[in-house]
Amino acid sequence: MSIVVTGATGHLGRLVLESLLASGTAPGDLAAVVRDKEKAAELAARGIELRVADYDRPETLADAFRAGDRVLLVSGSEVGRRVPQHAAVIDAARAAGVERFAYTSILGGPDSELQLAAEHQATERLILDSGLPYTLLRNGFYTEVYTEALAPVLEHGKVIHSAGDGRIASASRADFAAAAAAVLTGEGHLNRAYELSGDTAWSFAEYAAELSRQTGRTITYDNVPAEVYGEILAGAGVPAPVVPVLVDLDAGIGRGQIAHVTGELAGLIGRPTTPLAQSVAEALASHPA
Repeated sequence: MSIVVTGATGHLGRLVLESLLASGTAPGDLAAVVRDKEKAAELAARGIELRVADYDRPETLADAFRAGDRVLLVSGSEVGRRVPQHAAVIDAARAAGVERFAYTSILGGPDSELQLAAEHQATERLILDSGLPYTLLRNGFYTEVYTEALAPVLEHGKVIHSAGDGRIASASRADFAAAAAAVLTGEGHLNRAYELSGDTAWSFAEYAAELSRQTGRTITYDNVPAEVYGEILAGAGVPAPVVPVLVDLDAGIGRGQIAHVTGELAGLIGRPTTPLAQSVAEALASHPA
């Protein structure tokens, strides 16, 4: 039996493996499903088994899982293609007879009204229909989604969104990774859904104020109409199919769709979630001066 993490060279997948190792899981008990073996060379050097497979090539997934494995499906990043990709992974896991199957879904699950939720909702239905022993990790938003996009904010002195006074109960990727590791190694998590969010919900105005405090500069929040926000995203090179999804996301934030503080993330990781101020400080420390 191995603990298997898909998308293991991505931001979240790598952090899940790090959390598993930090919790005492032996490298030899871990397997990383990757598309590019060379990109994962550092994982192999640490003793983690590499299983090469591609979500878009179902035939490559036949050898990705073994009977008794505990599997984490890290959701794909390609909006619009994720349902068939996830279906291929689910089918392969079921055929292999894995012991448990965890999936990184979205906060709110079937109740979410976000366009971004549709593929997660379809994936959850596939998992439930598969008969696999499951855990649904309904992740809220990663603070890094915003703190990793600091360059234009610092250049123009503006945080630009169309979310009004809406709030985001985000946490760091490391927090969500630690929760996944806890579910993969612990007991009592089968056939459950966890609503995972940060301990404190913040607004874009508060985010701008925190950036101002830490940089000593004046950073403002410009709340623009949805159509203007869409034009800004398109002008910044965001792919055309993704623009309406992000505009809808801000509308959802304005409606409070991702403001829910559930306490379940802190409960799984056994500590408070990472505060916004800490995530901002870490991002600024790594940002070119």
